[in-house]
Amino acid sequence: MNYKEKPLLIYWELTRACDLACKHCRAKAVPWRHPQELTNEEGHALLEQLASFEKPLPHLVFTGGDPLKRSDLFDLIAYARDLGFTVSVTPSGTPLLTEEMILSLQQAGIWMMALSLDGSTPHSHDTIRGVPGSFDRTLQAARWAKATGLPLQVNTLVCDQTLDELPDIFTQLTDIGITQWALFFLIPVGRGAILKAVTPEESEDVMRWTYETAQHSPFRIRTTEAPHYRRFVLQQATSERKDGSRASDTRSARSGFGVRDGNGIMFISHTGAVYPSGFLPLAAGHVRRHNPVEIYRSAPLFCVLREPDGLKGKCGFCEYRQICGGSRARAYAATGDPMESDPLCPYEPSRQRVAIADQEVRDG
Repeated sequence: MNYKEKPLLIYWELTRACDLACKHCRAKAVPWRHPQELTNEEGHALLEQLASFEKPLPHLVFTGGDPLKRSDLFDLIAYARDLGFTVSVTPSGTPLLTEEMILSLQQAGIWMMALSLDGSTPHSHDTIRGVPGSFDRTLQAARWAKATGLPLQVNTLVCDQTLDELPDIFTQLTDIGITQWALFFLIPVGRGAILKAVTPEESEDVMRWTYETAQHSPFRIRTTEAPHYRRFVLQQATSERKDGSRASDTRSARSGFGVRDGNGIMFISHTGAVYPSGFLPLAAGHVRRHNPVEIYRSAPLFCVLREPDGLKGKCGFCEYRQICGGSRARAYAATGDPMESDPLCPYEPSRQRVAIADQEVRDG
């Protein structure tokens, strides 16, 4: 898909208010709402503008902070759905997320709810989330979602602190019965700068484990801010075809080919600033002054990020740059330049392989 005209996903950070104090929070969320948040009227106008993207419309994710801290959440959900959007929501595991609230979300037509589980025990999860009881509330909310038939995605942070717990978290999620598991590889922004990322070698081990686990998982597994998983999947699938060992299911990874910060992704902050993603803190415009559709299509930052041939370092001559492109947010966090190489990927491309791959693309 060509993402020059419209994104695949639009994230709208309704508020930064949240009753958790997560160690990795990119938003540095606080318990109270910001006075400069987009108002309900501005929110309606924003949704109307976003609805001018060609059909089918991008998928809309109401995030935060905790979107449940906005009293007009259900009004915004209803208005977005009336305009033709599919809508997901990412509430926090707090006392606000009651059984009645989850039922209301399901009845409001939410396509999917996303929760975060960052540990396999109350101690490990609550240590990251900063509030005792979050682990139990999150698991209970997951069970309520399952009971109401509301599709559920679970997000899990991948960093040095959570690395060894991934298999146990997978087992817990299998018992609950979720729709999708998203492994979010730490970007050191916001409060996340205090945590330790996995090494490139550990990252590759996680890719291998994820690939093997996905073959028998009852739910989809995808990665966030780790697009080099797509490279790993292609390498494995190619190797399997050559030796005839098996035909693995690679659909989950392939569905994200080409998507990265600013290319298929747009993020709108609680105050209306527009970013290539929530983890790349370079604003390209503001919805109070510019049409967000035009920002996505024409802002210089978005245009640059959509050109993989402009990438630098080894990302710039990698044969997988079209389908991967690296995490632009991580490159920026590491170097101050969003076009530099993603330091988490250990793959060393060969210029000879790249030349052959480029020629194959030109030859069709």
